[in-house]
Amino acid sequence: MTKAAVFTMKLEPELRAEFMAAAEESHRPASQVVRELMRDFVQQQRERREHTAFLQRKVDAARASVTTGQGRSNETVEAEFAARRARIADQA
Repeated sequence: MTKAAVFTMKLEPELRAEFMAAAEESHRPASQVVRELMRDFVQQQRERREHTAFLQRKVDAARASVTTGQGRSNETVEAEFAARRARIADQA
């Protein structure tokens, strides 16, 4: 991958010193460690967005099912699961 951009940042001297020492201790250039951190952060954000979109689709589908009369009431769901719990307790 071509490296064509320069990234400059301000940070506390103590943090820089500790970071540089840790990078040297891991036998990697500081720039490589920063790139890895950036890639990890970008991936985490991507996964968070995808998960949020997944949840939104689930909520939208649930709301649509309620609107069209396909949903079940909370009381019905609670009763079904109470019956399931009772069956499991009887089997134990």
